[in-house]
Amino acid sequence: MQIIHHGAVNGVTGSCHQLDINPQHPSSYLIDCGLFQGAETAGKNSADQLQIDFPIDNINALIVTHCHIDHVGRIPYLLAAGFNQPIYATMATAALLPLVIEDALKVGVTRDKKLIQACLNQLNKLIVPIEYNQWVSLPINLSPHTTQPFKQIKLKFKPAGHILGSAYVELDLKGPNYKHRVVFSGDLGATYAPLLASPKSPYRADTLVIESTYGDKNHQGRKDRSKQLKDIIEKAVKDNGVVLIPAFSIGRTQELLYEFEHIIYRNQHNPMWQNIDIIVDSPMAANFTKKYREFRNLWDNEAKQKLKQGRHPLDFEQLITIDSHQDHIAVINYLDSVNKPAIIIAASGMCTGGRISNYLSRFLPKATTDVLFVGYQAKGTTGQDIQQYGPQGGYVYIDEQRIDIKASIHTISGYSAHADQHNLINFVKRMHHKPKHIRIVHGDDEAKQALASAYQALLPMAEIEIGKA
Repeated sequence: MQIIHHGAVNGVTGSCHQLDINPQHPSSYLIDCGLFQGAETAGKNSADQLQIDFPIDNINALIVTHCHIDHVGRIPYLLAAGFNQPIYATMATAALLPLVIEDALKVGVTRDKKLIQACLNQLNKLIVPIEYNQWVSLPINLSPHTTQPFKQIKLKFKPAGHILGSAYVELDLKGPNYKHRVVFSGDLGATYAPLLASPKSPYRADTLVIESTYGDKNHQGRKDRSKQLKDIIEKAVKDNGVVLIPAFSIGRTQELLYEFEHIIYRNQHNPMWQNIDIIVDSPMAANFTKKYREFRNLWDNEAKQKLKQGRHPLDFEQLITIDSHQDHIAVINYLDSVNKPAIIIAASGMCTGGRISNYLSRFLPKATTDVLFVGYQAKGTTGQDIQQYGPQGGYVYIDEQRIDIKASIHTISGYSAHADQHNLINFVKRMHHKPKHIRIVHGDDEAKQALASAYQALLPMAEIEIGKA
């Protein structure tokens, strides 16, 4: 058995891992097939970033952990390369995946409706929806002429608490005299995050491949981050300026809406909170929010209790959703011409494109503007540049235009949908049978090194390594 990485080893994007269970007669499985972003695209043209530069003839299946673009964005190119095997995903991920791929094609590839539909038709043929906590046998290449270390491989999805439908993957490999369990973490969610239940550790892992986005940091507590969010917004809108929150359409946007509903509910006698507009300027986010409501059986108990109380955490009175591009431009012009505060949530979460770019171009030069980052900003992204240079009164380039930053810049790490170091350590600590081999991926160098040291201290006899391409 060997694990080969086709992404997420030099940073936090492009997740794509190949499990090869028999080098003599190749039989392989892909876990995710994501897009590269930020610094990881430096020096590469679009074709280089997107091409499938590894053989796919012996790949028996693609297993999708969740629908973020850095985990699924290369799927159209995998299909174009001739991949024609099952694509396994949880029920919710299977429902979301076509929406994500359609949007990715429209934004980054083509507006040709026939081409897009052809890709989606092929995708829908291959998707196999699987319930959580259900073992499923995977197809396997067996040859009578070679020694087969494994005769059977089974898959189980377990809730990862990262976004709707997200999962970590358990793969059980069984042979005549040998068995081995491999766990791929995907992206693990933070504990006590709103909406989704926290991930529970697997009973057992022999080999663990785990993300390390926040392997060197711990998030602030839920009460602290909620108070910080409320305080930043109240201070920011005193000068009637806008608050821009870059957020991914799936996951972060819904968590923010949940939190804003909570703050509004608890401040029913505060005119500011009862009157401020909360604008979600993203058709994709609106579609995903509908899916979150459809799959409310996956919400945690706190969120379900609010529904029983007659509250609507993702559909409240002050929420305004912007759909068309024409309305998007009209909202920007309107907010630029009036002396009225508003909170705008728009993608992309790392400011690498999407509608947030137009807001930033218009409002970053205004001293009354506040920009609030609530998620990880990868190296080389516009978001990271704003985070780094904005507090110094610097500038940033958006669509090749220099934009001077006079806006106030804030960061709340506690709203990250990623597990922090404490969560990542507990994920291993709470396993009944702990791994003898851990491979760390999906993180910057400092985060991976810090997490590796922590795991080595926890498991002195285990092999702890950092993944390499």
